[in-house]
Amino acid sequence: MRRLLLAIAFGIAAAAPARAACPAPEAVQALARNLLANTPSPPLAGMTGLADGQCAQDRLVPLLAAEWGRVVGYKVGLTNPAAQQRFGVSHPVTGRIFEATVRARSGAEIPARFGAIPTVEADLIVRVRDEAINQARTHLEVLRAIDQVIPFIELPDLVLAQGMDGPNLLAINVGARLGVLGEPIPVQASEEFAARLGSMTVVMDNGERELARAPGTALLGHPLNVLPWLAQDLAARGGRLRAGDLVSLGGFSPALPIEPGRTYTVRYENLLAQPVSVSVRTR
Repeated sequence: MRRLLLAIAFGIAAAAPARAACPAPEAVQALARNLLANTPSPPLAGMTGLADGQCAQDRLVPLLAAEWGRVVGYKVGLTNPAAQQRFGVSHPVTGRIFEATVRARSGAEIPARFGAIPTVEADLIVRVRDEAINQARTHLEVLRAIDQVIPFIELPDLVLAQGMDGPNLLAINVGARLGVLGEPIPVQASEEFAARLGSMTVVMDNGERELARAPGTALLGHPLNVLPWLAQDLAARGGRLRAGDLVSLGGFSPALPIEPGRTYTVRYENLLAQPVSVSVRTR
């Protein structure tokens, strides 16, 4: 918390410029305090569009990074039309992920109440190999610019007690908080590897029952389609993907309530010849 206060004192000058309905720094600071205290927060009021949610996120991220470690990549949310419709937007949204987001490894045990409104989601991460990713458009071009595909259980914190919409989802950094990484899979820059990513089935269970099942095509028609969209989204705001960046590609399941005493497992069926999975236990 001391680091948070220092970030508030010295980091606001570097925040995004104010916009007509961008939440005030004091409102974003209150949101950060609630996030770090695992306390549900009211929505940020007065935002008129996604630009205001992005402005709020740009002010929030330095405050969270003071506690959760530096930004190590990006999270893409709302990667299917049904989710976009629920939030009243017509495209995905982007958040930032932190060192703490990718610290835990498969088999780790975490508190069920790790956040204000803790959830669990089946996901997948890739690691950028070089900056050619910013110009990549085809699946083969994307595969040549990444070097790892990593099984990933995301543990988002939806923090808002009510009033979640597109601008507020952006404002809370798309819920990015924690996650659990599986064993990295070396990328094969081939049509066959791309086809397996698209045709795999991703299944999540809690040790007693299946919670979700989705095809690889659930993410923008193919998991590799997320990277060109993200590169263009960042470019529109003056950013770009860098070598070493991690990208959380999106949810193969909804963000589901998490329960104590469960083992959550995500399996990626038919991705490789051998079974691929990642798991986390809650207490």
